[in-house]
Amino acid sequence: MPWRQMIGGAKTNEQEVIQKLSAASGYQLQLFADSVPNARWLAITRSGDILVSQPKKGQVSLLSPDRDGDGRADNQRILIGDLNRPHGLLLHENWLYIAESDAVGRVPFDHSDARLAGRYQRIVEGLEDSGHWTKTIEKGPDGWLYLSSGSSCNVCVEKDRRRASIMRLRPDGSDLKIFATGLRNSVGFDWSPKDGGIYATDNGRDWLGDNLPPDELNLIDPDKFYGWPYAYGDRVPDPNFINDEDPTIKEMIAASLPPVHKFAAHNAPLGIRFLRSPEQLAGYRGAALVALHGSWNRSVKDGYKVVSLHWDDGGKISQRDFLWGFLSENRKEVSGRPVAIAEDAKGNIYISDDYAGAIYRLSPTAAPQKAKVSSKKIPAPARVPRKPPPTDTAAAREGRALYLTHNCAQCHQQQVPLTGLNKKYTLQSLADYFDTPTPPMPRYDLNGEQKKALAHYLLSREALQ
Repeated sequence: MPWRQMIGGAKTNEQEVIQKLSAASGYQLQLFADSVPNARWLAITRSGDILVSQPKKGQVSLLSPDRDGDGRADNQRILIGDLNRPHGLLLHENWLYIAESDAVGRVPFDHSDARLAGRYQRIVEGLEDSGHWTKTIEKGPDGWLYLSSGSSCNVCVEKDRRRASIMRLRPDGSDLKIFATGLRNSVGFDWSPKDGGIYATDNGRDWLGDNLPPDELNLIDPDKFYGWPYAYGDRVPDPNFINDEDPTIKEMIAASLPPVHKFAAHNAPLGIRFLRSPEQLAGYRGAALVALHGSWNRSVKDGYKVVSLHWDDGGKISQRDFLWGFLSENRKEVSGRPVAIAEDAKGNIYISDDYAGAIYRLSPTAAPQKAKVSSKKIPAPARVPRKPPPTDTAAAREGRALYLTHNCAQCHQQQVPLTGLNKKYTLQSLADYFDTPTPPMPRYDLNGEQKKALAHYLLSREALQ
């Protein structure tokens, strides 16, 4: 949902967006694009074009760089479509790699004119995509590609060892091997320009209350185990296994590596990017930015910002706010959820937001400046009053049965209240949402009639409240 739709209707403009957000001193904030629904991962071409994955639309879009100097993308087009929930993006040599939910593919890419130069081919297939379905792909300094795959569940022993892991493969897709395990959902990872280590974010388990367990930053070593599902944090046994007398589990917990930094519980750290450009402010050169997507499994919302991590000479990590304001002061209203971070050669930092469908740009400046506001006029779409669907229908009754069968109330009754649906969705758009729901909501593979029935029930249920 574009910002101009989300925060004020016809009178909303870019200035209102900027006023809601605050950035670290010395960085100028701009709204680079605001019509990129479900914007997730980012990659930057040699010519400065921004690639954005949009899993729910099954596509990757290309945003042209700001050559006219107004702070906005000059153009936007679909680069490739008909993909299965594409997430991770990587530009390596003359290839664009795309991590779909169940595969990895690549296509020749011409950086000179930002066009595909051949046919898209899958080089890895058969990856599982239940539960945490996102896959992220990056290139390591050793020339290998690295691929993360989250768990299929909240807490369980996986049958497929590739789940809850980071894997390694050659650029042609061959020699796929597990690199590290026990990583419940490491959506983002990057290599430090200072020590060369690979640092990965990790989302902790749910249903242990507001403040447990901490989300993690892990320094990934080959063939090491990082605790999940048997332990979290600094080798704290998980309640599901605390009474298990299996000596193997106790040995695995004792040998597991603890995180090098802890984020607050349920902050959901996703993208991480070390800042490498010499154009960065001195205090941020070599620091890492981390996108905190924000909590869903918490009675009081938390996260919803971008933070910077700084290493001192002794290796101790400190955390500061870098971009914030997506969460209201009363911690009840959310206007954005950061996902991924990319940096260009000039030091411009791009941040995606899958909730607002936006891309933000932060640029280092010699001194703090007021944000520039684009002069481009973007008309607000006309608002059409929506009638709630009738409440006593066979479809609504079938939808209620599905809601009860899948025990949806377990998450939605307290932790994720279903409110405001009639303002955000039509019957069809809510039904379509069930094809690619936002984690941690699982995908139930409902047929078309079932999806509409469930949407019908949820919308009519809200109308009665």
